[in-house]
Amino acid sequence: MRQRFSLLLAGSLAGLLSLTACGGSDADPGQPGDKRLTIYSGRSEALVGPVLAKFEKATGVDVDVRYGSTAQMAAQLLEEGDRSPADVFFAQDAGALGAVSKAGLLAPLPADRLARVPAAYRDAEGRWVGVTGRSRVLAYNADQVTAAQLPASVFELTDPRWKAKVGIAPGNGSFQAFVTALRVRHGDAKAREFLTGLKANQVQIRENNVQIVADIDAGTLAAGLVNHYYVFELAKERGGSTDALKAKLHFFPDGDTGGLVNAAGVGLLQRAGTDPDARALVDYLLGAEAQTHFATQTFEYPLVAGVAPAPGLPQLGSLDAPKIDLNDLDTLDATVTMIKEAGLA
Repeated sequence: MRQRFSLLLAGSLAGLLSLTACGGSDADPGQPGDKRLTIYSGRSEALVGPVLAKFEKATGVDVDVRYGSTAQMAAQLLEEGDRSPADVFFAQDAGALGAVSKAGLLAPLPADRLARVPAAYRDAEGRWVGVTGRSRVLAYNADQVTAAQLPASVFELTDPRWKAKVGIAPGNGSFQAFVTALRVRHGDAKAREFLTGLKANQVQIRENNVQIVADIDAGTLAAGLVNHYYVFELAKERGGSTDALKAKLHFFPDGDTGGLVNAAGVGLLQRAGTDPDARALVDYLLGAEAQTHFATQTFEYPLVAGVAPAPGLPQLGSLDAPKIDLNDLDTLDATVTMIKEAGLA
């Protein structure tokens, strides 16, 4: 890639959660069809950099990427508005895409691109489309938590038997999307009660999901709320399979909100809505090569038919996920305020 922009964390975790925008734009906007794209990526370079490099090689399009958290990138886009140099927003969850779309910043995508992905994982108005799926799970240490002790509902984690045993990463976009799902499905009062219950139960705060899973595997945490693929990533890093880890996955049953299946996805900014290069990127991300990469290298769920998930993962359709419209997860500002008010940041 011709240039990469590293976006440093904006101060403390509390500053991140407040969604304080981080600086002005410093990229040079290209023109439609000029073989240049500027991407604001809320997905890390380690996860999506190899795919974007393959896209460059396959198409000849020169890609500039600004990396940061999904919350930071969404805040940046909302601050910049139609002055933004961004062509594409690549987010790790539907809530941030929805917030940017609600502000009128995303262009409609062609119907044939949208149709490649099940309706549950794309915008009802066609302004963003899911690229991969990720299930929320409880990761747990098999030496410390037996099968009989696994909770049927995420709400059980406020019970005293889980005191000081559970890790969360409140600055993570997927955790924020999960809390938004609690608000949407159960109401703000119930969501606030859950968060304050976690705080009272001495929930353990970690910077990210990677740290949570590492601590679970090491035995310094009994359990933690993360996305499913982090356990697979740890196994890959160690050069083995998930069978060799102490960290295991518990998929919440019976449609519990703790088992939310969210989507990482992309939207095109208004300035790039008809840009053939931007549309080519959407095509590539929804194509077999990229979908297979995400399934086999980052262990996310492919959303396009014909590509299988990683060995050891249940089929996406077999998950008993909660019935939540991802289009409703667009009130990120209210969620991060609630997380702060609960004393978790």
